[in-house]
Amino acid sequence: MKTIISPSILSADFANLERDMISVETAGADWHHIDVMDGHFVPNITIGIPVVKSLKKFSKLPLDVHLMIENPEIYAERFIKAGADILTFHYEAMKNNEETLKLIEKIKSFGVKAGISIKPKTSPEVLLPLLDKPDLVLVMTVEPGFGGQDFLSDCAEKIKFVRKNSPENLIIQVDGGINAQTGKICVQNGANSLVAGSYIYGAKDIQAAINSLKS
Repeated sequence: MKTIISPSILSADFANLERDMISVETAGADWHHIDVMDGHFVPNITIGIPVVKSLKKFSKLPLDVHLMIENPEIYAERFIKAGADILTFHYEAMKNNEETLKLIEKIKSFGVKAGISIKPKTSPEVLLPLLDKPDLVLVMTVEPGFGGQDFLSDCAEKIKFVRKNSPENLIIQVDGGINAQTGKICVQNGANSLVAGSYIYGAKDIQAAINSLKS
């Protein structure tokens, strides 16, 4: 499977989101990564359902929506109806595995991809009873909440663990401190989707930045 590149709009110019997102589309991005934060689950507030709905109107690429919020089960359907093509929620935001599986099935019932994410301090072993259910597992390699953080290198072993214990078609996505060097580490350990914010949106040559992650 090719490496799916999903630039994070957290690093785009929010006054010119359409312009910036179209620029990464034309430069070869595969998805748009949209970080939704509520100020409770993580210490930052970003965007919500109306913005996702607006982005869907012009985006030619799938919207890869990452819910860093409490009670994702309450909002999942609304984000899907707003335009999410991939909807990822956090393992840590759920009460138990039964509720987690229920939410994965609910998301998939709408015909979109369901993803589950873990924070850097969460052991990947918690995912073992779940790995045959989602379409995507997102391994966070920074503490979620803010862009521009440094890659936590010890998280690379988590990627390897998830790949070893998951179905062959599972998308393993990595988010946090991704650049050409760290992206290579992630792919070597089994990742096939990379989220990059400042590395892509802050690049003088966006196409070269994206190509460096794909190669």
